Amino acid sequence: QLQLVESGGGLVQPGGSLTLSCAASGFNLNVYTIGWFRQAPGKEREGLSCISSFGGSLTYADLVKGRFTISRDSAKNTVYLQMNNLKPDDTAVYFCAARRAGCRSSVDNYNDWGQGTQVTVSS
Repeated sequence: QLQLVESGGGLVQPGGSLTLSCAASGFNLNVYTIGWFRQAPGKEREGLSCISSFGGSLTYADLVKGRFTISRDSAKNTVYLQMNNLKPDDTAVYFCAARRAGCRSSVDNYNDWGQGTQVTVSS
């Protein structure tokens, strides 16, 4: 099983920014498609963004398009999610997940998950 570790969550005021990281150890993250998801209390886990292996394709859910940016640093074996103009509705646990094929938005398409990082948007 792949080991993915998310970091970068925290408390931020509305309108603020955070950058989440999804790091891997022991394997080359560049050959995997990485998706970012989030789950708020009492809600289902939802797909936010995806970057295919070697960064060839990027996708965004409508609810984050224009505010979130996904990127990959091959040298650091890390995928990032830059989040701007955060809103209270963005409060959730954020997860990254990996799969070998192309981007998909459904959680069922991903085999390996990190433990999540909490993002709280509040004044």
